[in-house]
Amino acid sequence: MARIKLSFPDDVFCFETRMPVRITDINGANHLGNDALISMLSEARAQFMVSHGLQESSKDGTGIIVTDLATMYQSESFFPEMLRFEVGVMDFNKYGGDFVFRVTKAESGQPVALAKYGFVFFNYQHKQVVPVPESFRVRFI
Repeated sequence: MARIKLSFPDDVFCFETRMPVRITDINGANHLGNDALISMLSEARAQFMVSHGLQESSKDGTGIIVTDLATMYQSESFFPEMLRFEVGVMDFNKYGGDFVFRVTKAESGQPVALAKYGFVFFNYQHKQVVPVPESFRVRFI
């Protein structure tokens, strides 16, 4: 099976936040579980959006829907380590693009994971993909 290899230019990351590994994030192998990491990536994305004055969904029912996810794990993380999440956006198209993430241990800088997920803007009322809203376009494209 082919391994996923992710790499991103340093200048793509335009936001950072920190989150602790909670005891509830630990799996049976006694380290950060992949399900917990994915939830943390979503939280980092939500904080990124808020920091840029953008809402998860607009009054007309338009929001973001995730189309795919790729994660490259680089090392284990344990309770109660503090993780640094760097977030950026790239590879835009008419309807969306990719959120990219670099996760490191805040204290040591040791890499934990790289991830990206594709997204499109979706009108949940009309159940259809819509072009990137102007409010997003002017900030990032």
